[in-house]
Order: sequence, then C-alpha cells, then structure tokens
Amino acid sequence: MSAKWNREHTLRGAKVAFFIVALIPLYMLVQRMVLGDLGPDPAQVITESLGKAALQLLLATLFMTPLRKLTGWNGWIRCRRMIGLFAFFYAVLHVMAFLQLILGWGDLWATFTRRPYIIMGAAAFLLLVPLALTSTQKMMKRTGRMWKPLHRLIYPAAIFAWLHFLWQARSNLLEMVVYGLVLAALLAIRAHWFGVSSLVPLKKT
Repeated sequence: MSAKWNREHTLRGAKVAFFIVALIPLYMLVQRMVLGDLGPDPAQVITESLGKAALQLLLATLFMTPLRKLTGWNGWIRCRRMIGLFAFFYAVLHVMAFLQLILGWGDLWATFTRRPYIIMGAAAFLLLVPLALTSTQKMMKRTGRMWKPLHRLIYPAAIFAWLHFLWQARSNLLEMVVYGLVLAALLAIRAHWFGVSSLVPLKKT
C-alpha cells in the first residue's frame, strides 16, 4: 500500500513539474509582450517563440521512452501524453500567430507555393492532429491495435517540424543544427533498441 502510494505521489509530482515547465515558454513570451520587449518585429518573435516551444516539447516527448528504458520508471510514459498535448497546444498557437500576424488569411495558397518551408510546417501540424485527437484513454481503446502504429506519426512530424525551422533559419542556424542532432540521436536510439520498423507509422509490428 505504501509503495503504491509513493509511486502515485511521485507520478503526481512529476506531472505537476512537467505542467509548470511546459508553461514557462508561454509565460516568458507574455511577459515580454507586457514589457514591450519584442524588438522591431514583434510578430516574428511571437510566432517563432511559439513554434520553438512546440519543437522543444516534441523532442521532450520523444525523450520519454529512452528515459523509461534507462531508469525503469514507467511514470515517464504516463507523463508523455501531457507533454505531447502541450506540444500540440504550442503548435496551434504557432499556426494561429503565423496566419494572424504574418501571413494573413487571404493568401494561403499563393504563399504555400512560394514558400516550401511552410509546406513542411503544415505537414508537421497535420500529422500532430490525429495524435492529439486519439490521446485519451477512450480513443486508445477505440483504435485498439492501430493506436501505437498511428502514434508513430510523431517521428515524421518531428522531422518535418525541424526542417520547417531549419529551412528558414538565419541567425539561429546553430540552434537548429543542435535540435537536429538531438532528434537524430533519439531516432537512432529507438531504431537500435526496437528496430527500424518501430519508426514506421501505421505499420504493425
């Protein structure tokens, strides 16, 4: 009884900690907005900050399985859904900010054809949508054996999101290279532990 209570208490504390950490990028951005500290191009700063938060949380989501395997604590996996939903939350804010503050709502198709990096970002976002919609316990039961193959869409989504930022990187190119190396390492670790087929979406293993 005591051991079970301790596990649940530890898990609850971990979830609270992850919840607070996941809100830090939004808090810092709002603080900069209130202080008027967004520089000469506020729209770009807002959009980029939200997008980077989404990418960082996607990478954090991918870290959960290696952490579980290295530590033996299943709580990492139970925290993974919340982190993934926060990644989707920031991705939604990123898309909304881009459409509202930079692109506008009337020039979508023309911009898509002129700026291929937007295609990468749109592809990443669209792949995250079914993951968010099927993240609940009820949807896990409803999708059955297809749930795990479906949720491997996070791997191409993370790759597309990284390419989206890399393609438009200017002064922050080194930062994007670091994110790319982290992503490559996470994918390589999973392929080593579980096989390359574990990275293939919608394929049962």
